[in-house]
Amino acid sequence: MARPGELGEGEKERWRALRAASEAPRNPFMEPEFTDAVGLVRPRARVAVVYEGLEPVGYLPHERGPLGQGRAIGLGVSDAQGAILRPGLDLDTGELLRACALSSFAFDNLEAGQRLFVRYAAEEHATYVIDVEKGYETYESVLRAQSPKFLKTTLAKERRLGRQVGELRFVFDERDPAALRTLMGWKSAQYRRTGRRDRFAREWITRLVGRLAQTRAPECRGTLSVLYAGQRPLAAHFGLRSASVLACWFPAYDPEFAKYSPGLVLHLRMAEAAAAEGIGMLDLGRGAAEYKDALKTGELPVYEGAVTRPGAGAALHWLSREPARRAHSFVRGRPRLASLAARTLKGAARLRRT
Repeated sequence: MARPGELGEGEKERWRALRAASEAPRNPFMEPEFTDAVGLVRPRARVAVVYEGLEPVGYLPHERGPLGQGRAIGLGVSDAQGAILRPGLDLDTGELLRACALSSFAFDNLEAGQRLFVRYAAEEHATYVIDVEKGYETYESVLRAQSPKFLKTTLAKERRLGRQVGELRFVFDERDPAALRTLMGWKSAQYRRTGRRDRFAREWITRLVGRLAQTRAPECRGTLSVLYAGQRPLAAHFGLRSASVLACWFPAYDPEFAKYSPGLVLHLRMAEAAAAEGIGMLDLGRGAAEYKDALKTGELPVYEGAVTRPGAGAALHWLSREPARRAHSFVRGRPRLASLAARTLKGAARLRRT
């Protein structure tokens, strides 16, 4: 067991090699650099290392809470979770948790193929993806076939935006810290406007994003993309990318220009730039949204749940997480109720502002 920063470079290289050997997409949330960044802002972050002889054959990044309650590293913000294991490695889940002194291990975006934990999942969700493996032109042709009105309307708004607001400029990898601060300000306002918890009001998340913005590793690189009109930012997105996957994380736009749909324009330009960089997939994350339905070319499964060992820690996990999870699942599974809940959240947010 080690803190993330205590792993040697040889152990991290082995971690990367195991990920490269996996059949799963090379999602940057599963790389050691993401775990390192979480370890700098979350003091309970740990990595269990499984050895065969002197060779590391597996890693389980996690955070440890009271009574040994474990959770996936960065749970709540990480969009891909699980263990990093040598293909074909056979481990006993209970023995692994016991060796980590964990009474439970909770996850909410467990990637497909995680045989060690997926059988303990309580729910399966879809994460929405854009396939640009064959280039942006091929992606646009897919959109013309499946969402012709959406594509035509969005491209028309992009042209109108350039005419009426200013010449458009897109930067795929913006390094200006002021642009990142602008994005976080927009996103905080969006959370409040829709009645949702403001993630950037939590210091550790703000610090985590700041550290990842400076991360330049080949398989985990903070990437800030910005759509400008002249010098004015209209929409922005911060995410992580590997050589093959752009994990979309925090998109937002200036609501003053909402009628032009700058967020949708931004996503099209991100897809175009990602394809030009050799990235094959944009992962839009789980959670239904109209813009995801319009942009996606497919879906991948992710899982939510927990594995527990008998004891007080497992009981505490159940009491602290299961009632809320089941309530959320009940609402999500009933579209009319979900719509009512969304309207109620927005109404409550308006009341708080008055």
